[in-house]
Amino acid sequence: MTDETRSDASGFSEPSGPSGFGRRAMMLGGAGAVGSVLLGTRLGFGQQPSRPTVVRAAASGTAKSVHLAGTDGWVSMPAGSPDDLPFFPDSLAPSPFDTYVFGFRDVTGMTAQQVAATRGKAQISAPMLAFDEGDDVTITLSNLGLVMRPDLFDGHTLHWHGFVNAIPLFDGVPELSLAVPIGRDLSYFYRPHDAGTYMYHCHFEDVEHVQMGMTGMVFVRPKQNGTRVGTAPAGARLAYAYNDGDGSTRYDREFAFMITELWSAAHYRDAHIQVSDWTDYAPSFWLLNGRGYPDTIAPAGNPSVATAGRLQYQPISSLITCNVNETVLLRLSNLGYQNHALTLDNVDMQVIAKDASLLRGRDGYTNYLETNTVDVGPGESRDVLVTPHQPGEYLLYDRNYAYLGNGGGPGWGGMMTVLRVGPAGTYGPQTQPNT
Repeated sequence: MTDETRSDASGFSEPSGPSGFGRRAMMLGGAGAVGSVLLGTRLGFGQQPSRPTVVRAAASGTAKSVHLAGTDGWVSMPAGSPDDLPFFPDSLAPSPFDTYVFGFRDVTGMTAQQVAATRGKAQISAPMLAFDEGDDVTITLSNLGLVMRPDLFDGHTLHWHGFVNAIPLFDGVPELSLAVPIGRDLSYFYRPHDAGTYMYHCHFEDVEHVQMGMTGMVFVRPKQNGTRVGTAPAGARLAYAYNDGDGSTRYDREFAFMITELWSAAHYRDAHIQVSDWTDYAPSFWLLNGRGYPDTIAPAGNPSVATAGRLQYQPISSLITCNVNETVLLRLSNLGYQNHALTLDNVDMQVIAKDASLLRGRDGYTNYLETNTVDVGPGESRDVLVTPHQPGEYLLYDRNYAYLGNGGGPGWGGMMTVLRVGPAGTYGPQTQPNT
């Protein structure tokens, strides 16, 4: 997802970020003055937008850049979901889609014309971003506007949820920093220092924009990566979730899950120029990476491929695959508004971190939790290790059975996916998360 990447021994690029979630106490002073320097110029669709010149200190890591675009679009809930008229399926939705959304697209490396062409083609969930501790990170956000709602002049921001950011300007909370108006762009600068699993989302009209789909995940990978720590077996992938010092967070494969709910009525009202009363919140679908089961186990896709079908703008698969006795890192992040308790049948789960904080006390003793159910509250993240010892298929699902349906329809659906375990050698080395 980046222009430049630095890889560990396994070929993965890595990120970093601080621990502890919730809003930071920040001072407003100075944000306006700095913002007048760093706000990007107006986007001339068809012209390459200019960038401000900013002098920064040299970074200890690698310079990496990502370009994201915010807009609206259409996606599809699982086939066979019952009608809930007039809200679902939306009568304005072009075939094969049925639900209106906002979202972010990765437009890194695209020309200005190509970026402009993504207007009205939003993706949910947003692209997963990965950086290494100490990287010098630039993320440019372009606000392309809303095709269905040209009457809305909403700005967009990037807020790294749980990330300790020393500069309020780049925190993404409009009251203290800046929102990016339609037709403009802003370059955010970060230098992450704490490994962990984080989230990012738009913080402009955040209840609405998060519900509409402007959510994504950020991984900050530890400096320990690529080194032999502890008792890692010969030939094993030297990837770790944290700088643990003993190798206890080493993993062979990783899969990440953005946990959200989708309220069809709110999405319909946004498309049809109506207002939602958020105190009436009543989700219709429960999603992993923007998909409900059985779409969760469909292959990953590419939003730029026009023939990708109804999941074109929900490109992130939630199918988990590994070989027997491999250790799998599950990154769980919840940007919904409900608590979710995820259970993995017949395979023990070890919770190693909460909210990007390794579960280790100041005395050096670990407080890892062995369990079969992991609770993830709104705005929280969990890092979990699993090591299946028998081939087969195992269900990962929400223990609340009410969340295992698609719009109240019959059969299994909603917040559920599959861990597929093959005999040794079934799956080759993983090159990207969720593949």
